[in-house]
Amino acid sequence: MTAPSGSTSVGATERLSVQADATEPERTLGQLVADASRDLSSIIRSEVALAKAEVTADVKAAGTGAAMFAVAGVLAFLALVLLLIAAAYGLVAAGLSPWLAFLIVAVVLLVIGAVAALLGKSRISKVGPPERTVRTTKETVDTLKQAKPHTR
Repeated sequence: MTAPSGSTSVGATERLSVQADATEPERTLGQLVADASRDLSSIIRSEVALAKAEVTADVKAAGTGAAMFAVAGVLAFLALVLLLIAAAYGLVAAGLSPWLAFLIVAVVLLVIGAVAALLGKSRISKVGPPERTVRTTKETVDTLKQAKPHTR
């Protein structure tokens, strides 16, 4: 209980508080358990609300970061296209006809793409089944088969 606003001193406030505590009956064990349960429930709700707020902020930051990466990817792709056109025009400036310069750049790109595809294929062919998972699953099934059923 708090003291009413006015000119009461600290000592008077403490006496009012002590008197209020002395007049309240002792709470039962059931009331204490109910209060503890309510307080725990309140704490859990508060923690869940805090976690939601933090995750929401993190998701927004991750979304913004992903959007920035997408923009960077698009700009890098456009820059690559411009660099390839510049390379072709560089070959034109070196004395080749425009069709031959652009053909050379296109063939170089196709060769680089083919090499990347072959490297990717060789990496993918090395991927096998998840051996540890298969082994432990078989062990679990064998263990369960050997277990004796419970009688009721």
